Amino acid sequence: MLKIYVTPYQLFLSVALATLLVAAKPNQSLAQQGSNKNKSDFTAKLMNLEAATNEVFRYSTSLTNGAGQSKIYELKANVPLGWSVTFRVDGNQVTSVNVAPGKTQEVGIEITPTTTADPKKYLIPIQSISQTDTLKLQLEAVIKGSYGLVLSTPSGRLSEEVTAGNQQQIQLFVKNSGTLPLTGVSLSSQLPTGWELNFDQSQIQELAPGKELTLQATLKVPEKTIAGDYAATLTANSSHSNAQAAFRFIVKTSLLSGWIGMVVILLAITLIVVLIRKYGRR
Repeated sequence: MLKIYVTPYQLFLSVALATLLVAAKPNQSLAQQGSNKNKSDFTAKLMNLEAATNEVFRYSTSLTNGAGQSKIYELKANVPLGWSVTFRVDGNQVTSVNVAPGKTQEVGIEITPTTTADPKKYLIPIQSISQTDTLKLQLEAVIKGSYGLVLSTPSGRLSEEVTAGNQQQIQLFVKNSGTLPLTGVSLSSQLPTGWELNFDQSQIQELAPGKELTLQATLKVPEKTIAGDYAATLTANSSHSNAQAAFRFIVKTSLLSGWIGMVVILLAITLIVVLIRKYGRR
C-alpha cells in the first residue's frame, strides 16, 4: 500500500492557506455588495400591464443614481406610431430628472395607445440618458381589446315634439360598440326644471360586445311649460365607457290651453271696451 508522509511544515502551510481562503470570501462578498449598492439602475415595479385601447397604461419606476455626483437624466420612450407617453415626478410632467448621488427618484410613466391599436403585446423601450451613462428599461403593454358605448334612438333622430301637460314615450337603444363586455351600465338624464323622465330599465347588468338593447323612456312635461325649444341630455354610463345623447324637445301648448288663453284675451278686451264706454263720456 502507498503511504503519504506529511511534514509538520507542510501541514502548517495547508492550514494557513485554507484560513486565508475562508477569510477572503466575506471580503469579496462585501465588495460585491458595495459595488451593487453604488450601481445606477432603472427598474419598474410591474413591467407588464394589460388595458383596453381607450385606457392609459400607468407604470411606477425607480431611477437610481449610483455615482458620486448628481446626474441629470433625459427620459425617452420609443412607442408605436400615434401613441403618446408622459413622464411624471411628484405628479408633475417632466422630460428629464435630476437625481442626487446615491439617491433614487420615483418616476411615473403614462402610455396612451391609439383607439385603433390591435389587441396584442407591445414592447416599449424606455431610456434615461445622462452625460456618462444610459439606463435602459423595457416595458410591456398588452392591449386586450376596446370598450365602446352608443346611446341613440332607432332612427337616429334626437328631436321630438311634445305637448305641455302630457306624457310622451321615447324609444332608445344602447349598444356595446367595443370588443370587450360592459357591466353595470346605468342610464340617467339632465332635463329642464320640473320635467320628468322615467326609464323602463335604468340599469343594465351586462352588455356583450356588439349587442344592442332597446329601451323605453316616458317623458312628462309640466302643464304650465311655455311653448318653445328645450334641450335635454341622456347619458349611458359604465365604469369603462360612457355615451351621451343630446335631445331637442319642441314644446307645444295643448288645444284646451290655447282656447282658454283666447277666452281670457277676449274677456280682457271686452272689459276694456266696457270701461271706456262707461267712463269715457264723463
